[in-house]
Amino acid sequence: MIPTILAWEQHLAHNRRRSVHTVRAYVATAHRLVVFLGEHWGGAVSTEQLAGVTAADLRAFLAFRRTALGNTSAARELSAVRGFLDFAVGVGATPRLRGPRVKRGVPRPVSPDEAVALAEDVAESAAEPWLAARDWAVLMLLYGAGLRIGEALALTGAVLPLGATLSVTGKRAKTRIVPLLPQVREGIETYVALCPWPIERNVPLFRGAKGGTLDAALIRRSVQAARGRLGLGDRTTPHALRHSFATHLLGRGADLRALQELLGHASLSSTQIYTAVDAAHLLDVYRNAHPRA
Repeated sequence: MIPTILAWEQHLAHNRRRSVHTVRAYVATAHRLVVFLGEHWGGAVSTEQLAGVTAADLRAFLAFRRTALGNTSAARELSAVRGFLDFAVGVGATPRLRGPRVKRGVPRPVSPDEAVALAEDVAESAAEPWLAARDWAVLMLLYGAGLRIGEALALTGAVLPLGATLSVTGKRAKTRIVPLLPQVREGIETYVALCPWPIERNVPLFRGAKGGTLDAALIRRSVQAARGRLGLGDRTTPHALRHSFATHLLGRGADLRALQELLGHASLSSTQIYTAVDAAHLLDVYRNAHPRA
């Protein structure tokens, strides 16, 4: 069974181009499933036996896992199980099973003033000027260009010198071109000028205090501390800045297809969630401003 899981891991990483985190999570699910089936069936599980997995077996596995998972995580677990069984046994051989109902959350954007205030507070709390410039540049890439935190930290010195656009590699190694606002470009250039570490083409653009790769957890912790000082909600995270970028563009008339390209979404359905954000915002304006609301 281990060779099958290893082959599944290679398939996810190289053929499907899944992220390291996704591969790790899906492989862990495959291991959990095999261990569970071994105990459930009372013996070692072979690849051939996986063809005999029934809907009842899958329901039993999910019931076993539900003590540790919410609806969203359970749905992801079932998706990983389906993918593994389809790979091991053959597409279409896995019994279909309705997953848990997942309520799709609507992103909570922050206002432009809040986004800038958050970035300023994070920068002002930095220990050194070059670290302040770094944190400001990273957060401005999230809000001003719609990058994911991982995409911003994956940039290398090859993006220099900066132009009017930036080439970004996102999920599944998909590359997209995003425009750089003058303020965002100026923020990055200021950081580059102050950074004490040489920024070569093949090294990370954003460096840690000791010259290594900047850890996303550090940015998240800085944002968490800043939102507490500013009185912002718990959902004000680095990713919320990307949501805000999308929502504000949509509110100013951006086309959904264009927004899909800017965000690097694989499908339009992923982008359409922002229409709900805009509608919710309009409803809030109506309720707060209309005399008969």
